[in-house]
Amino acid sequence: MSQTEGARLFREAWIAGVREHFPGEPKPGYVTPWEDTPDWERQAAGAVYEQVHQFLIVSDGHASRLTREQKGRFVATCWTAQMFKHFEDPKPGYVADWPDLPDWQKEADSDIFEAIEKSLN
Repeated sequence: MSQTEGARLFREAWIAGVREHFPGEPKPGYVTPWEDTPDWERQAAGAVYEQVHQFLIVSDGHASRLTREQKGRFVATCWTAQMFKHFEDPKPGYVADWPDLPDWQKEADSDIFEAIEKSLN
């Protein structure tokens, strides 16, 4: 899968996770379709996809044995690094540590890891 395809997979998994786990009506930016997603966000999604993909490869597939929380934490940490890359002074919510993330976002991040995992099987 190309990085662009991986980025799309990431975005689609995020949107599906938001729709499933967000309490109430999510902000429009949370569910913006790929075609309308800003370039920086597409690049960030592609980078995180690639990090998860490589993580699964270098673990010889054994990263699948991580807990759901560990999978989500990995995605969240990779995403935070992208926020620091793309923004000089990111909003605190963009770089919040795992314990400070809302539960819906933790679930969506875990869903992303699992979607990438499934795409490799």
